[in-house]
Amino acid sequence: MELGIGIGWRPEIADEVEALAGVDWVEAVAENLCAGHLPDSLVRLRERGVRVVPHGVALGLGGADRPDPVRLASLAARAELLGAPLVTEHIAFVRAGGPLTASPRLEAGHLLPVQRTWDALDVLCENVRIAQDSLPVPLALENIAALITWPGEELTEGQFLAELVERTGVRLLIDVANLHTNHVNLGQDPAKALDELPVEAIAYVHVAGGVERNGVWHDTHAHPVTAPVLQVLAELRSRVDPPGVLLERDDAFPPAAELAAELDAIRATLRRAAPPAETLPTTTRAAARDGDGAGDGVGVGDGNGVVDGGRAPATPVPAGTRDRTAVAQTALLSALVAGTPAPEGFDHRRLRVQSRALAAKRADVVAKVAPELPEILGDGYRAAFLAYAGGRPMTGGYRRDALDFAEHVLISGGPADPVARRRLTYWWQDRSGARPPRRTTRLVRAARAALVGK
Repeated sequence: MELGIGIGWRPEIADEVEALAGVDWVEAVAENLCAGHLPDSLVRLRERGVRVVPHGVALGLGGADRPDPVRLASLAARAELLGAPLVTEHIAFVRAGGPLTASPRLEAGHLLPVQRTWDALDVLCENVRIAQDSLPVPLALENIAALITWPGEELTEGQFLAELVERTGVRLLIDVANLHTNHVNLGQDPAKALDELPVEAIAYVHVAGGVERNGVWHDTHAHPVTAPVLQVLAELRSRVDPPGVLLERDDAFPPAAELAAELDAIRATLRRAAPPAETLPTTTRAAARDGDGAGDGVGVGDGNGVVDGGRAPATPVPAGTRDRTAVAQTALLSALVAGTPAPEGFDHRRLRVQSRALAAKRADVVAKVAPELPEILGDGYRAAFLAYAGGRPMTGGYRRDALDFAEHVLISGGPADPVARRRLTYWWQDRSGARPPRRTTRLVRAARAALVGK
């Protein structure tokens, strides 16, 4: 399945993406798409023959729980709506707690690293198989960026990914920016990871920008792609010709000309790093490209071009493995979002950095899903939200978080400005009731807010 050069489609740059020359395919965040209706921009791109791949962020396949059937069905529906050749997700956990630990459910609001142990691998592999059986097209999984590392890990990142592919036949989405992030933050060598992972299983590659602050690399997707990230892309290209490479940008969107220049830099890097054809390793990419299989995994090579025909036979997760994984993940997430003591063996400074990053991520996303809140609260929005997030873990989605934050501000007596307080009250009432307010009620409230604001 040859994809070519692509870019992440986001509503904020939909027009720019449509106008960019040489874009072969796009990737859209699955959870941001309505199951029954595609944005007009994606419809037009599909009519032009541009493929669209849904990229999930909420399954949490690395979590201790089995995948949520509702989330899986939602991802499958979006794949079918898009006519997608595959779907992608992350090797991460995003929530913890619940029945396995008899504790409240906690949401991270972001992707957190899976402990690279045999226990965690057993759980991940079973979860991946469940997902594969539920999806109408093949699944590819992405390596994530990390600010923290687990103590007592038993495998390197490359070894972990290789085992995952061997057991499940899943494809890989390799993010070279994440490899660079882990190099800066955790001292992990991206070249070693590339040497160890099965490059023939790569479905496509992500390239994204970030920024270094106080010796920590933040994978922001809001900054230009840097030379070190392109160097990791070159390292990968020297080993394999990936079926697709995609530029990600999620915030602080630049003009179309800058996006085009970054795509040109990616193309140039791939050309320069390409080895002579006769030195490339034998892979099964041709078989992977030609297959439109129904999610049953993709055979991977044994290094001599031999395909194993798909995933290995399933073995049950040993008793107690999910429970141990659940306890460990809940302890970590609780320390990050609820202020409980740090689990033994973790770097406390790194945990503080990760905790602040999760709170900042929540503030940014809530500002996007509920843009009225920063508009009502003005310059005080961010400080107020970070103070709120410091002692109140997210237990639902971001929309629920926005409502809980607004309620907290009101209960605490804010905002001090009476006009802002009235507007925030109306906003909260409109969205927290058992049913949406009628049109007349909305018009009356809007008129009152306008009169008060004069």
